[in-house]
Amino acid sequence: MRLPEQFISRMQRELGVAEAEALCAALETEPSTSVRLNPAKMAEQKWGGGRVAWSDYGYLLGERPAFTLDPDFHAGAYYVQEASSQFAGYIVSMAVGGAEACKGQRVLDMCAAPGGKSTHYATLVGERGLVVANEINRSRAAVLADNARKWGLGNMVVTCNDSARVADFEEWFDVVAVDAPCSGEGMFRKLDEACEQWSEANVAMCAERQWEILQNAFRSLKPGGVLLYSTCTFNRTEDEDVVGRACEEFGDELLAVDDIPIGDDWGVVTGREGVFQTFRFFPHRLTGEGMFMAVARKAGLATSRRRMPKARRKVMEAVDKRTAQELSRWVKESEQMRFFAAGDTLYGCRKEHYDEVEALAGTLAVIYSGVAMGQVFKGKLKPDGALALYAGVNHDAVACCEVDEQEALKFLRKQDMDATQFSEGVNMVLYGGRPLGFVKRVGARVNNMYPNSLRILK
Repeated sequence: MRLPEQFISRMQRELGVAEAEALCAALETEPSTSVRLNPAKMAEQKWGGGRVAWSDYGYLLGERPAFTLDPDFHAGAYYVQEASSQFAGYIVSMAVGGAEACKGQRVLDMCAAPGGKSTHYATLVGERGLVVANEINRSRAAVLADNARKWGLGNMVVTCNDSARVADFEEWFDVVAVDAPCSGEGMFRKLDEACEQWSEANVAMCAERQWEILQNAFRSLKPGGVLLYSTCTFNRTEDEDVVGRACEEFGDELLAVDDIPIGDDWGVVTGREGVFQTFRFFPHRLTGEGMFMAVARKAGLATSRRRMPKARRKVMEAVDKRTAQELSRWVKESEQMRFFAAGDTLYGCRKEHYDEVEALAGTLAVIYSGVAMGQVFKGKLKPDGALALYAGVNHDAVACCEVDEQEALKFLRKQDMDATQFSEGVNMVLYGGRPLGFVKRVGARVNNMYPNSLRILK
């Protein structure tokens, strides 16, 4: 990889020659690998690496394993998330007042794909909270939806909209995070194309787009709410200059949050840009990729959420009592759930989320929400694969079959499996006690119900 000369010159101007040289040298080395556990599914890590200092569930790995060949990866037991990115969850937790204060928060992740930060927020806000994960690019939004299903907490709504449309939910969210599309300087050692496509013109173009998104994000943030801005780039144009512009534009409407503490040995470079507390991540100073983050608070105090925009269409239909009873037996704490039909699929969500999900679905392009239950035929549920991955699935609702790694990979590849290990009818396939999906045994035949789009091809 050859770093662009203009990038090197810019870093020398902004950081100084010695710091720029250290950064550029680090960008020529191999990237680090880290994961974040899903505490709803995996209590202990299995790789033996060190901890990510600022993440309760983050771990550094000495080398990158073949995640695709690990059934736990497909079970949503962990997310392969870069260590620096995990700092976003730490900021949100500290800015709202700690772990308990996070519970029940409404979070908007405006530029959410592929879902690392969104799933982190979903863990932080808990079952009473709600994360709206938006992605304007449809193919990337599909990946985001897959990761929401896999994470399996049932408290995410995945949308595919322009940020201006999402901002119709004005002053509605407790936390709004903008992980803005950027020139990708922090990804140079991971993605060759980021380095090849870099230019000063692209930096300027990204900064204008970032500012547009940040304005819409501010509209959707309720008074007293937390605004988090981040990029995976190093230059001031896309970082400090963008949040500095926000300070000029919004003036007294922005306030500083209480200082977020940083460990002396973390290697994170902190600063101030107006009321924003800023955080820089350099790969020569810490084990992680390049990032920038900045946090502030919207002035004022909201005692309640603003009224939701009027739905443009009705997407969700209530289910009849008999259908609800059949669906209820498939989930734990079913009394907390409400079920509905959207298209030809039945879904479930917590009762306190229903009105919000309905408003979102009637206004935005929602491509996934809550947990997909499946379809009911002749009074019996044909379960969706997402139901197996839901942390609240009831293992007593169906026959369960624990398999070893070899059989788990056969299942994930949709290869032939030995029918004798399964009970007649629908079975939930478990690996290490964690569900992977469903099969249906019909005599000597096994019908694999794992989605074709997700199967392992190698």
